[in-house]
Amino acid sequence: MSRSTVSHTHLILALVVPLLVLTSIACTDADATRHRIAADFRTSFLAGERDWADVAELAESEGQVEFYHWGGSEALNSWLELSARPAIEQHGVRVNFRRGDTRDVVDLILAELASAKGPGQGSVDVVWVNGENFRTLRNADALFGAFADRLEASRYFAFDPSDPASSVNLHDFGTPTDLMEMPWASFQFTFRTNTGRVDPAAAPRTFEQLESWVTAHPGRFTYVAPPHYVGSTFLHSVLYGTNPDGTGYEPFLRSLSQIELGELTRLIRPGYDFLRRIEPFLLGGGGAAGDRGSPIYPATATALQARFVGGEVDFDMEFGVYDVDRDIRAGVYPVTVRNIIFPESGMIRDMSYLAIPANAPNPAAALVTINALSTPESHLSKLVGIGFAPAVDLRMLSRRQREAFDEAAPDLRGVTAEELAANEAPGLNADLVDLLDAVWIEYIAERSARPFDEIVADAWRTTAP
Repeated sequence: MSRSTVSHTHLILALVVPLLVLTSIACTDADATRHRIAADFRTSFLAGERDWADVAELAESEGQVEFYHWGGSEALNSWLELSARPAIEQHGVRVNFRRGDTRDVVDLILAELASAKGPGQGSVDVVWVNGENFRTLRNADALFGAFADRLEASRYFAFDPSDPASSVNLHDFGTPTDLMEMPWASFQFTFRTNTGRVDPAAAPRTFEQLESWVTAHPGRFTYVAPPHYVGSTFLHSVLYGTNPDGTGYEPFLRSLSQIELGELTRLIRPGYDFLRRIEPFLLGGGGAAGDRGSPIYPATATALQARFVGGEVDFDMEFGVYDVDRDIRAGVYPVTVRNIIFPESGMIRDMSYLAIPANAPNPAAALVTINALSTPESHLSKLVGIGFAPAVDLRMLSRRQREAFDEAAPDLRGVTAEELAANEAPGLNADLVDLLDAVWIEYIAERSARPFDEIVADAWRTTAP
């Protein structure tokens, strides 16, 4: 390198390095300012010192919102783009929809908080969440705080602890919400069959009848493998229906700290033994008692649906009482598919919510976004567009608004709202989910020869908080 080249290089470095330092200082200052504004806003909002005009003004200043959601439904993704986006962006907030697995989003939030990224410094503003994932965030003190009853749209929701109708809004799989998440959609676990292959009147309604049916029709039934949420919910339904005390879901509303290991083992043993008994008669099974064969447990709800539509199995299962109508209209299901009542008195219903992380980069925009998605108009649009049952409390709407929901509700295709309500059951305590999944994996999927109580005890030790 020549002397002139060296001199030229030194000159460039002399000019560039100070600029890089200044830029770094500016970014650091901007980040510190953002953190201060977000932290001050959070404190003052939760203290009741900000009115909605203040929230809307800061939201416009923030200018955007990072909305993370499960992306496994193209119908949902389309609705978010075509309906939710304009409803949010009319408030001066640009929305970035981020698809992904909710557990991964929870891990991201926790990792950022662990790396000291405080208010205004995270990546997630709004997350669609419920159950175990909500409990994880709540226990880690990773949520913004009690905001649900402070939104303009909160008047359409029951949040009064003295009102039994408020329970579904105030408890998420047994975990108190403490108003840290806003109800967004209501779902009930439903079975559906193709009436071209199965007469609904002859379809099983209890687990005892299901065992008889699969034995008589080997290879025509299976279910999604836990820990996928559909497989886990089917497992929970089995445990409710085979509870040896005949008390259904009641004992499963308790957390691990409220139930003894021996008692839990006794309660769940009949359900897992039921799943072992029917295994030879599942899709891919040996077809006879004692001949396990190679049972096939689809990894996702979509995979099970494909086998159902393809005629390999005679039953499909999912959350969403209006899905059948939607999927028939979309050409996914044949017109002969119908919902059925199964299992009686154990069709699990749960609520999904929208929550805000403690370190949300745009907390005011997050509040405005959730408020825009909590209006009766938004819930009606979601019902019409993708068949998501509304989370707004219909009794808190005007007569005209209630009539609009009644008129817009899709066809329930084979069942009635009264039947669904009569056979409704709550989701079990989120504290139990990992343990029950772990037992299923070893006792059912891996067909372990270890004593059942040892399997449960080990799952207890590894999953208890």
